[in-house]
Amino acid sequence: MKFKPANKIQDLQYFGEFGGVNPSISDSSTYTFLSAKTMFDTFEGNADGCYLYSRHTSPSNLYLGEALAAMEGTETANVAATGMGAITPALLQLCGAGDHVVSSRTIYGGTYAFLKNFTPRMQIETTFVDITKLETVEAAINKNTKVLFCEAVSNPLLEVADIKGLAEIAKKHNIKLLVDNTFSPLSISPAELGADVVLHSLTKFINGSSDTMGGVICGTQDFIDSLRSVNDGASMLLGSSMDSMRSASILKNMRTLHIRIKQHSKNAQYLAEQFENLGLKTVYPGLVSHPSHELFKSMMNEEYGYGGLLTLDVGTLENANNLMELMQHKNLGYLAVSLGFYKTLFSAPGSSTSSEIPEDEKVEMGLTDGLIRFSIGLDNDIERTFQIMKECMVKLNILKPELQELV
Repeated sequence: MKFKPANKIQDLQYFGEFGGVNPSISDSSTYTFLSAKTMFDTFEGNADGCYLYSRHTSPSNLYLGEALAAMEGTETANVAATGMGAITPALLQLCGAGDHVVSSRTIYGGTYAFLKNFTPRMQIETTFVDITKLETVEAAINKNTKVLFCEAVSNPLLEVADIKGLAEIAKKHNIKLLVDNTFSPLSISPAELGADVVLHSLTKFINGSSDTMGGVICGTQDFIDSLRSVNDGASMLLGSSMDSMRSASILKNMRTLHIRIKQHSKNAQYLAEQFENLGLKTVYPGLVSHPSHELFKSMMNEEYGYGGLLTLDVGTLENANNLMELMQHKNLGYLAVSLGFYKTLFSAPGSSTSSEIPEDEKVEMGLTDGLIRFSIGLDNDIERTFQIMKECMVKLNILKPELQELV
């Protein structure tokens, strides 16, 4: 039977301690023990069902982690205060001095900066590659490589990783494949395709209301236990722990995730097709013109579509800034970083979320100043949205003259 991530979430039922349909929030930073021996056993990691300290974990965090693990099809999960608070300990738990990482070159700017600028302090080196070329990926692996890292759909260029192919390479060389699935929750299930660890910034689509930050590491019980170890666990010792109130809030929002993702994808597909028909340089995995369209199609959970992210290249940074400011003025969305909100969010990643990447590397990967990344919202009347967007482009002379009469 085909893996159905939303069904896995739906099948979870929690009962609050007073019979509530929502689990009670564990509003405590520390927990009591009935005996000193139980406290000792908990420190040693041998007391299931007992809680030590909220930096280690809490009932609320475990509820959310269980739902996310069900969604991704992994044994368990550990939540964190931010997306980077999940990515960094996952990498550091697997790598030490002298080790090597092979990473996609097009990834979130914060992850890129961590691997490029920060981990060398700990003598961890990274080779950045074109993740769409499996032979290039494999050629970059050496005897010290411990991790192959990628995003299922890359930020911001929307390159699509061949997760099955990468998993085969990782297993062949006995290294771990870590996949950041922030851009494609429900649409792609990396663990089902062979990934060892699946990561998310919960701040984005999964929470969906741009009111809190969060992250998650989904993996095996052994790996998550190692992250929580009081002796050498990167999640425990680096301290990027999620607050129980936020866990409870995100868990509630997860219950509508399947509805929201379908609408994000439907709207993005419509806009991408319309923009491309106007002759605009449009990138969206749902377009046949996308170089990895068939690959995405082969991996996807079809009912959730191709995701809510698309890019337009409008030529120059001036064009991009003018268009975004005008669209915001017209109430079409917000000039803001992040994604997954109910309103459309747009930014020029070359000067914002990917500004950490050196200029020469941006040129090499095709990240231009005129590129706008759109996180398409939940608009009920997407045809109306398109018409207003088109009017904005005509006003700014971004559309070709012969197309202006189509407004």
